[in-house]
Amino acid sequence: MTNKKKLIEAWSPWLLLLAVLVSWQLLCSAFNVSEFIFPSPARIGSQFMEFKWIIAGHAWRTFWVTMAGFGLAIVVGVLLGFVIGSSRLAYAAVYPLMTAFNALPKAAFVPILVVWFGIGVGPAILTAFLISFFPIMVNIATGLATLEPELEDVLRVLGARRWDVLMKVGLPRSMPYFYGSLKVAITLAFVGTTVSEMTAANEGIGYLLISAGSAMQMGLAFAGLLVVGAMAMAMYELFSFIEKRTTGWAHRGSQGE
Repeated sequence: MTNKKKLIEAWSPWLLLLAVLVSWQLLCSAFNVSEFIFPSPARIGSQFMEFKWIIAGHAWRTFWVTMAGFGLAIVVGVLLGFVIGSSRLAYAAVYPLMTAFNALPKAAFVPILVVWFGIGVGPAILTAFLISFFPIMVNIATGLATLEPELEDVLRVLGARRWDVLMKVGLPRSMPYFYGSLKVAITLAFVGTTVSEMTAANEGIGYLLISAGSAMQMGLAFAGLLVVGAMAMAMYELFSFIEKRTTGWAHRGSQGE
């Protein structure tokens, strides 16, 4: 890949974002859209600067709560994925039940979690966990369960035990799946935290959205949404960076373009 193409790829998201913001601002100005209905980027920016320290406090709370729930999701997702992917019986028995559980709307769990743990950090952490562990579990299980039978047979002939096959071949082979699941799960975790904070918290971006909406500060509400998106995007890029550094063998084709 030429340097020019690499430069275009690197700047393309920012150029697209700039085009969206300029179009958004022009449409709001041309049609004189009320700031109480759909604020312009200029209004959002001004309210962000006006309430930056308040937003920062709520954003930090949302961030660390999301990371707590996400960390729990990684532990449980990897353990369940390993169990399900390493055993055909466990795959047949547990996978359908987990799929059915994942289909349940996680927002419906928030009132139940409030009854169990009260208003505050507990429901937000658990909601982030419940909504984000499934992609991790599925990808780890898929990476292990789809290990080629021929490869496993060869390793068995060479004297490898089932445990050796899983640990030395299955898990490394599952790493691209794992990192792919992390990039999906972290965005879901932020969604779970924000939804929970909107109904069961007195801090966080979710709480800020409700407060700003009730006060008709729509610019502030949009600023809160943009902060959540920025945090999720930053974590996504972090996992992408780690993935490329630790699983380069899985990206040789793309690197040679």
